[in-house]
Amino acid sequence: MAETSSILVWTLVSECPIPDDVIDLMVEGEVAVAAYKTFRDSAIFTNKRLIVRDAQGLTGKKVEVYSLPYSSINMWSTENAGRFLDFNAEVELWTRAGHIKINLQKGVDIRKFDKLIANALLK
Repeated sequence: MAETSSILVWTLVSECPIPDDVIDLMVEGEVAVAAYKTFRDSAIFTNKRLIVRDAQGLTGKKVEVYSLPYSSINMWSTENAGRFLDFNAEVELWTRAGHIKINLQKGVDIRKFDKLIANALLK
């Protein structure tokens, strides 16, 4: 398989409550399952896709929303953090749009995250 360069890199800091305003982004029949804080915003897993809200600029009033339908994910890998100097776990998604890397900071359960992806793709 040819190596593709990362087009997106996200860092998830911790699990958080599902934001109230995410309802406005969802379609009929879509349900929010879990949410994670990024540095400035959040990533929300639904039963249909991954939504990442990315605040931009100094004030954070400009928000870019990424929507990754699970149907576009071809393969994924997870790597747990090591013991001493390796604090981040990593998730890589190979999609029709390209290669996406997600860093999970210490405290984010990599196996729970892995199960979210597996449940979304394999059910």
